[in-house]
Amino acid sequence: MTAMLVSASAAAPAGVVPTDRAGPVLVVDGLKVAYGNATALHGVSLEVHAGETVALIGANGAGKSTTLRAISGLLKARTGTITFEGRSIANLAPDRIVAAGIAHCPEERHVWPGMTVEENISLGAYLCRSKAEVQRRVGMAFHRFPRLRERARQLAGTLSGGEQQMLAIARALMSEPRLLMLDEPSLGLSPKMAEEVFEVVRSINAHGVTVLLVEQNIHNALSVASRAYVVETGRIMAGRRSEDLRGDPDLLRAYLGG
Repeated sequence: MTAMLVSASAAAPAGVVPTDRAGPVLVVDGLKVAYGNATALHGVSLEVHAGETVALIGANGAGKSTTLRAISGLLKARTGTITFEGRSIANLAPDRIVAAGIAHCPEERHVWPGMTVEENISLGAYLCRSKAEVQRRVGMAFHRFPRLRERARQLAGTLSGGEQQMLAIARALMSEPRLLMLDEPSLGLSPKMAEEVFEVVRSINAHGVTVLLVEQNIHNALSVASRAYVVETGRIMAGRRSEDLRGDPDLLRAYLGG
């Protein structure tokens, strides 16, 4: 283990793969999103159940990141519904979605390079009004990520790519989410560091946090997720258990190029 590691539903929407879990915590149904006149999502439907790790896989520009941004309120949906724990969150402000229990760790990490590691982590608790509670959460972050504790006073811009990814995840966990959305966590990392990141994802999930993961590396995505949806040109083309997708090279080749 790396030193960074974290020590009866309604009928599913079209395209959703049912699971044997009690019920979905997140249901996206018929989601359409556009950038100006260009439609990016054409009726995306998916669900995530409590305790799962679910992956969205597909080529660049398929609509994976757009889906996460719409769920987290960074993009407004034209039509469709987004329900989290039985409550509609479609088009709520991002801070209200964080308060509802969803955290979004964006692509390319977006740490503040001129701030220290500890300052970056503290920013993740911006909705928390108690200084004592913020400090408690910072302590938990350093307990989960010992290497970040060692670099608490170091500027975030001086960290390695893998360390910055860990920092971004630690910051997202500061809101104590029940659903963590990760966008391309292995982007730009070496294979060894990418594996460390996915070990962290497994550990976070094992500690009770549900995970929705966007990832271009199919092997990494299917190794950590119990289920996956294949996204192409803003549509869900397939949704299956990971082992079934691994056993269907024709489907992967058709939609992912190999």
